[in-house]
Amino acid sequence: MQAPSLAPTMQSTDSAHAEIRTIETGLDRMENKALSQQRVILSEEKTANMSKLALGAKLERALDRRMSSQDAVMRPRKNTVLSEKSAIRA
Repeated sequence: MQAPSLAPTMQSTDSAHAEIRTIETGLDRMENKALSQQRVILSEEKTANMSKLALGAKLERALDRRMSSQDAVMRPRKNTVLSEKSAIRA
C-alpha cells in the first residue's frame, strides 16, 4: 500500500494558489490561539444531555408564547338573555 501523495492532482494557475494562500493566512490571523487552547470538548453523553436541555428550554419558551393570554374565563351565565328569548316566544 502506498502513502498518499501530497502533489496536487489537478493543474491550476498560480493566481488560484495565491488566492487560496491569501485566504488561508487571513483565517490564521483571525484565529485566537489563546481561546483555541481553552476550548472544551464534551463527551457524547454530555453533548446529548445539553441537546436535551436545549430542546426542553425551546419547548418551554414556545409553550409560554402560545399559551399566554389564552386561558378561558368562566363567567356566570346571564339570565336576562334567557328571559328575553322566552318572552319573545310567548
